[in-house]
Amino acid sequence: MCGIICVLSRPTRRATPTSNEILDLLDQAVNQGAENKIEALSKLVTQADVLLRGDAGQFCLADNHQLVAAMISRLDQLDAVVAGYEQAVEQSAGVQTETSELALQQIISAKDALWELRNDRIRTARLVDALAGQGASNTARSGYFSIQQAFSGLDRLEVRGRDSAGVHVLVWGHGLKSNDKNIKSLIANRSDDSLFMSGAVRVTENAWSFVYKAAAEIGELGDNTRVMRSAVMADDLLRLCISQPNSQVAVLAHTRWASVGIISEPNAHPVNSEELERKHSDAYLVAALNGDVDNHADLRAQNSLRVAGPITTDAKVIPALVSGDWRQPPR
Repeated sequence: MCGIICVLSRPTRRATPTSNEILDLLDQAVNQGAENKIEALSKLVTQADVLLRGDAGQFCLADNHQLVAAMISRLDQLDAVVAGYEQAVEQSAGVQTETSELALQQIISAKDALWELRNDRIRTARLVDALAGQGASNTARSGYFSIQQAFSGLDRLEVRGRDSAGVHVLVWGHGLKSNDKNIKSLIANRSDDSLFMSGAVRVTENAWSFVYKAAAEIGELGDNTRVMRSAVMADDLLRLCISQPNSQVAVLAHTRWASVGIISEPNAHPVNSEELERKHSDAYLVAALNGDVDNHADLRAQNSLRVAGPITTDAKVIPALVSGDWRQPPR
């Protein structure tokens, strides 16, 4: 079993909410809670949650410790109010009625909204802060937010398979030149890894490709994302690339139980389209696969694919063959 995550982002057009907007909504929710108006409380908390979604919400929360502390204080109050209301409803409803059913639905909505603010907004902002570093630009935060969304997805999907995982980050619009002397040293020894293992970089005409992988037959849930997160945080070239004013990012991530090919970084997905002695192509592709390519060995032989020996995953034939089709003249 496997799991695939893809994150495609675009620059936000939404205004960044202010701290006062968020706290005003939560203060109103506290006041409604004091009057046991749980439905109104839930709607106000949801409004705050909607404002803090996406890039605009991340920009509001970025390094904003004062706002986060004030939010948590109010969320603690609201959690207590909802818990007290829930207890009262349960104690008073010996027989379930339409009124008690409606009250329970309102309680669930309120608890969901409070959970989302605390875990999907505040927690994510802290994790993006850690990835992006202090003082990161909004462009950089947007890119790292996409990467964090992929990590969060992997954490949830690991129950479908966790012996190996990978995150591929494609960055374009950065305007950097690979022949710049200051960048050459950052790319050195990372662009000639024919096995496309963790830390590998590929420079194409329009975009730069970064991959991070982890593979371990024995381990616990969360181990792989911790390893890859550390690699992303330590990658100065990625940070430089993502931080450019016009940079945009797309992320492809994968986690699996290996069914074809041994458990190893070369076999961890995503894999790219490169073949031995055929690295550079107008059609550079990266792919991840859920399921099996049962005839992958036949396809390798029939199409004379020149794949590095340690790469035995069946998924490799997909980007290699599709890239090969693009190299051919139209039929």
